Amino acid sequence: MNDDFPSHRHRWLVFAAAVTLFSGVFAEFAAAAARSPVTIAVFDFELNDFSAGAGTVDTSAVDQAQLNRATDEARSLLARSGLYSLVDVSNADAEAVKHCEGCEAAIARKLGADESFLGVVSRISRVEYVVRFRVRDTSTGNIVLAAQSGLRLGADYSWYLGAAALIDDHLLNRP
Repeated sequence: MNDDFPSHRHRWLVFAAAVTLFSGVFAEFAAAAARSPVTIAVFDFELNDFSAGAGTVDTSAVDQAQLNRATDEARSLLARSGLYSLVDVSNADAEAVKHCEGCEAAIARKLGADESFLGVVSRISRVEYVVRFRVRDTSTGNIVLAAQSGLRLGADYSWYLGAAALIDDHLLNRP
C-alpha cells in the first residue's frame, strides 16, 4: 500500500462528510429562501427639531423634502432586500403615529403588517443630526430593533444616507 494516497475507505469518508456538509448548507439556504418576507409598515420619517432655530426659521418645505427622501430610501431598501414586503400606509392615521409613542404598532397591525418601522431625524443644530429608527412587533407592540446613527455633522441632504446606512447595518443584516 502506498502512503502517498489516501485509502479507499478514507476517500469514501471524506466524500460522505462533504456530501453531508453541503446538503446541510443547501437545506439551510432552501429554508431561508422558502421563508415568506416579513410584512412591514414603513411610516414616514419624522423630524424632532431641538436646534436653537426651531420654529423661527421656516424650512418646513425643505425639511419635508429631505424626510420624504429618507422615507423613500428606507422603503426601497427594505422592498429590494426580499426580506420584507411593504404594507401600504397611505390610509394610516399619520397624526396618531406622530403623537402617540408605540401607536404605530397597533396601526400597522390593523393594516396587516407583522412589524412597524418608524424613523426619526433629530436636529440638534443646523449641522448636527441624529437619525434613528425602531421596529416593533405588531402583535405585542414590543420593540424588535432600535438603532441610532453616529451621524453628527452634515446637511439635511445627508439624512437619507444615515437612514440607509442604519437600515443596511442593523436591520437587513440582523440574525
